[in-house]
Amino acid sequence: MNTEILGVIVIFIISIALALPLGSYIARIFSGGKTFLDPVFNPIEKAIFKISGIDFQKEMNWKQHLKTLLGLNMVWFFLAFFVLLAQGFLPLNPDHNPSMSPDLAFNTAISFLVNCDLQHYSGETGVSYLSQLVLMFLQFVSAGIGIAAAVVVFTAMRERTTDKLGNFYNYFVKSCLRILLPLSAIVAIILVFSGTPMNFEGKDSITTLQGQTVEVSRGPAAAFIGIKHIGTNGGGFFGANSAHPLENPTYFTNAVELIAQLLIPFAMIFAIGFFLKKRRFSFIIFGVMTAGFLLLLIPTMIAETSGNPAIEKMGISQISGAMEGKEVRFGPAVSGFWSIATTVISTGSVNSMHDSSMPVSGAMQLLGMMVNAFYGGCGVGFLNFYIFIILAVFISGLMVGRTPEFLGKKIEAREVKIAAFIAILHPFLILSGTALASYFAAHDTDMGFWFSGNATDWLNNPGHHGFSEMLYEFTSSAANNGSGFEGLADNNPFWNISTGIVLLLARFLPIIGPLAIAGLLANKKYIPESAGTLKTDTTIFGVMVFAVISIIAALSFFPALALGPLAEYFTLK
Repeated sequence: MNTEILGVIVIFIISIALALPLGSYIARIFSGGKTFLDPVFNPIEKAIFKISGIDFQKEMNWKQHLKTLLGLNMVWFFLAFFVLLAQGFLPLNPDHNPSMSPDLAFNTAISFLVNCDLQHYSGETGVSYLSQLVLMFLQFVSAGIGIAAAVVVFTAMRERTTDKLGNFYNYFVKSCLRILLPLSAIVAIILVFSGTPMNFEGKDSITTLQGQTVEVSRGPAAAFIGIKHIGTNGGGFFGANSAHPLENPTYFTNAVELIAQLLIPFAMIFAIGFFLKKRRFSFIIFGVMTAGFLLLLIPTMIAETSGNPAIEKMGISQISGAMEGKEVRFGPAVSGFWSIATTVISTGSVNSMHDSSMPVSGAMQLLGMMVNAFYGGCGVGFLNFYIFIILAVFISGLMVGRTPEFLGKKIEAREVKIAAFIAILHPFLILSGTALASYFAAHDTDMGFWFSGNATDWLNNPGHHGFSEMLYEFTSSAANNGSGFEGLADNNPFWNISTGIVLLLARFLPIIGPLAIAGLLANKKYIPESAGTLKTDTTIFGVMVFAVISIIAALSFFPALALGPLAEYFTLK
């Protein structure tokens, strides 16, 4: 067990050590500095913009950035939707997987478009290789969109007074080409040499030592898994995700995949410091996020390594900890670490079944997604945190009797209203969706078109755990996470359409809000710092931001957690 905990510490330290130089590299890319990869990527970028006819040097205001962002996503949605609807008749389908139903295609296309990768299908039987390639494309561009949106906010924070915030196409292409592509290629190569398939062949028949014949799925898995983690996407090529022996063969690949999903979220925080030339500010942000992360991680690892008290009462020894739903090659400590990393960062990939986690672990996984501001996904993690910075600055200003200011710009009613709306939106989507599903389940409603049976039929577990499964599904959707308590029968029109709507709102409104705030602030007159200016690079300010996050999360989500995982925890005592 001590070795497992040491492994967690080493993985976390390596991730930070790699993220620091990567953050510097990212800052140089978007601030116009030179990098060692310029001779490789400059000609490719010029060719892309020349062929597309896009003027990448044309400056945009925040509204033009949003228009471009939303327009690109609309095109990609229809591309993915129609491919999924027709995949049974299209090429690259050696296993003859059928086309998706319209509601499942709707949910899947939106899910991969918004960087959530919530999967109401199993990869081996649910999609063709052509569909996997389209979904892989969405994994690149959705992560690229998130990074580009964050860079717009970085630029607005850096400039004194302007409405020109760079070019979105330029930010987007650089994100995909110079960051996501090389990093995901490195991970994919490591996976190939570790035994992960990378081909277009259909299922292979394997004879086991017991003489049984097993059909084993193959395909272009390594490339898919590389970008799924580097881009904090999380969708599994195989149904069991990174618990599958071909998707995550060894402890070494497990460490690589963990580092991969931590890398860019960490680096984007450090990039803020390099980009703004305010490294202390970025360290304060990273410190707040890390404190929140550890408060979720430590109880989870204790719960998983301690084992299940109900099994302990039966006189059964649990030397290895709570091993239900976990892979022996990883163990409970690293599996617990993964479960918090993947929910805090919004990757959503799993190397163990979260539905089998101890109740305390389930509560921490849910809370990580409910807060949705500790590290977060590619780019959008900081956008969520930016909302809490605005609220903290406003509250701090009221406490000391001064007009709230952030980086030399006055924060007024318009910015606070937008920030408050975005902060309230997240719990609203989670709790209203869960309330609706709970009502149908509690009344055993005949769902008709929405589900082939009564609502209680979609729950494989009764009581508190069944409630947690519904709460987790909407929380995962609203946090653009994609993991699930998989005791839920979710491939039906009710869950496909309801979570699809939540996915859309929870992705784009939290991007629109921070971009609007940043654009409005950038257009205001710059006010030089004075003796009375609130310092945002101090430990006190970091504590203030953490307090705002904690209060909002506690007020919003404690009742729901009390009805689900916390109630389940006390029933084990």
